[in-house]
Amino acid sequence: MKVKVKVPRLGLTVEDVIVMEWHKQVGEAVEAGEVIGVIEADKATVKLESPATGTLSEIIGEIGETYEVGDALAVLEV
Repeated sequence: MKVKVKVPRLGLTVEDVIVMEWHKQVGEAVEAGEVIGVIEADKATVKLESPATGTLSEIIGEIGETYEVGDALAVLEV
C-alpha cells in the first residue's frame, strides 16, 4: 500500500512551504515518526516526519521548491 507524505498544516496563516533537505533517500526504510526531511515556512524550519513505517519509494518534493499545504512531497510503500 502506498502512503503519501504531505505538506502538513502548520498554522492558520501558513499556505506554502519550501523543501530544505531530505534526510532519507529512495529505497531506504523509515519508521513512523522518524524525521525524513526539513521544510521551511514563514522563516521557521520544521522537521518533516514519516506518517507510517515502510520504505521511501518516491521523492516528489524537490529541494528549494515551494509546495502548498496538502501537496504530496514523497511516497512510502508500507
